[in-house]
Amino acid sequence: MMSDATAKTGEEKRYAPRKAKLYDSEKLYQYKVPDFSMQDLLSAIPAHCFHRSTLSSSMYLLVDIFQAALLFYCASWIDPLTENLQWSLLSFSPETTRSFLRFVLWGVYGIAQGLVFTGLWVIAHECGHQAFSPSKYVNNTVGWILHSALLVPYHSWRISHARHHAGTGHMTRDEVFVPSTREERGLLPLHPANDDSPVVTEKTTWGEWVAELLEDAPLFNLIELLIQQLFGWQLYLLMNVSGQKHYPRFTNHFLPSSVIFAKRHRDQVLVSDLGIALMSCFLCFWAHKAANGWYDVLRYYIVPYIWTNHWLVMITYLQHTDIRLPHYYASMWTFPRGALCTIDRNWLGFVGPWFFHGIAETHVLHHVCSKIPHYHAWEATEALKARIGPHYMKSTENVFVTLWKTIRNCRYVEKEPVTFYRNADGVPGSVAVYSAGTDSGVALSE
Repeated sequence: MMSDATAKTGEEKRYAPRKAKLYDSEKLYQYKVPDFSMQDLLSAIPAHCFHRSTLSSSMYLLVDIFQAALLFYCASWIDPLTENLQWSLLSFSPETTRSFLRFVLWGVYGIAQGLVFTGLWVIAHECGHQAFSPSKYVNNTVGWILHSALLVPYHSWRISHARHHAGTGHMTRDEVFVPSTREERGLLPLHPANDDSPVVTEKTTWGEWVAELLEDAPLFNLIELLIQQLFGWQLYLLMNVSGQKHYPRFTNHFLPSSVIFAKRHRDQVLVSDLGIALMSCFLCFWAHKAANGWYDVLRYYIVPYIWTNHWLVMITYLQHTDIRLPHYYASMWTFPRGALCTIDRNWLGFVGPWFFHGIAETHVLHHVCSKIPHYHAWEATEALKARIGPHYMKSTENVFVTLWKTIRNCRYVEKEPVTFYRNADGVPGSVAVYSAGTDSGVALSE
């Protein structure tokens, strides 16, 4: 039977050539919508955890710089040490053996230096939150230098990232990895599970059929994942890919006129652009002076830079994307709810705590109070866990396994006050459970 709106237009509602699957909500993860105030959360954290020490932060920075310099020095010996090797590996010729060893050793260097660069990125990120030092000048100077060295527009990203923290989990205010509805993805609604009419009709277009076929095709998911991991960071900065849906097309982080920024931010955006320009000039100068030109820049800097961007995107994506995590529309969002709709993850054993300074293991705490430095975040996390109990989200699953599961199962959301990701068949990963005292959040302008 047609709805009134359908009857008025004389058009039958069209559905995608895929039938939604029935599911038992009782068997899904039951997400308890929290009702904490910020006082509840902050009062659980020991007072000394809020203390920022320029000296302590600088020691971690010096360790990272030493690691980067040591790896750079070791890499400078790869070519000389392999140049005159005369022995053969397996049945390879000596020349092929030398080429193979150089390839492997430069690959190891790129991966290792990418880990160290990511740690420097994390420290610059703390500067942006004013967590490195009590001094705003020190924070912004160190942050600008480090982020510019990694081709990140420091102030521009700091401003948009602050907006992300202010609206985490809010469907129309968050800044990055904002879920899309099927409509926003250009997909038709799924064919209702209780409708036995044919899912493919004479009105179904070839494009609609292919779009649904690709939604859960492993090869297509793999291509999506590769694009995200290789180019996701640059696409976000340049074109707002994965960012807020109502922003103008091609919103970016390099124009002071961008909707992301207020007029008072103009000079900060230009200073950020200057940092990128200076680093780009340095790379060109390096390529001009280096014995092997841009090939040396590629091996020493660009490959680790690519690895750094991969880790950055993967960490951020998995912090805020999970079938158990909610997103809120305005009527149900509050700052404490937004702060708690992220997840801590164990990141590859010692890699997360040592190289990444616990940014993945202590991220829930980071959203509760972003000014707590990483060396206090571990103790603060334990105290917060004791206070919020079942509302604390953590995963110990291998993050690469999680990454694949997430890209496969987190396809879209519905326009529900508290919404969760659904898979290609329309099955959500969780359902919202409200306590007896749950209010309706704080209504905010769309």
